[in-house]
Amino acid sequence: MSYLRTFLPWIVFAVVPSAQWQWGALAGLLVAVAVIAQQRRTGVGFEALIMEAGSAVFFAALAAVSFADPHSAVHAYSAALSSATLALIAGASLLAGKPFTLGIAKRTTPPEVWSLKPFVRVNVVITTVWTAAFAVTAGALAALAHTGQGHSTTATLVQAAGFVVPMLFTVRYVATVQARARARAKGNG
Repeated sequence: MSYLRTFLPWIVFAVVPSAQWQWGALAGLLVAVAVIAQQRRTGVGFEALIMEAGSAVFFAALAAVSFADPHSAVHAYSAALSSATLALIAGASLLAGKPFTLGIAKRTTPPEVWSLKPFVRVNVVITTVWTAAFAVTAGALAALAHTGQGHSTTATLVQAAGFVVPMLFTVRYVATVQARARARAKGNG
């Protein structure tokens, strides 16, 4: 559920018809702000809302551009820009030593493991995979936009894959790491 909440602004933006991209950008902004406000009310700190805050900034800028000029050339590349922004946010979180997935993982993990090296390392790996997926998706969407297919069925499938592939990796990788930890604990016990 945490990943769904984190990426909800992007999902909302993606489901709004392309012809109404300015409304999609505004909806993405409103959802991002609502998610941040809801999470802050539950005590989640800003350090755990890296992706959400970056999303709000992106959608604020995109809404400003799209309402100022609904026929802007930015529209054709909006899907590619979305994925590129996600790659930048995720990559920047890695460079800052605060992988964005840490904030998500901490919501369902006991505080006593948050500072353990294996927990942090797992999140570095997961965030790296998400960053790579977003970067590859951005490149593919930019290529499609360049050929006039930026809002095609193919582009939609590429965008979906850009979320589904790292999500499946995350689920499987976490399950594998947890199984190995249980096996080690059992072997030592």
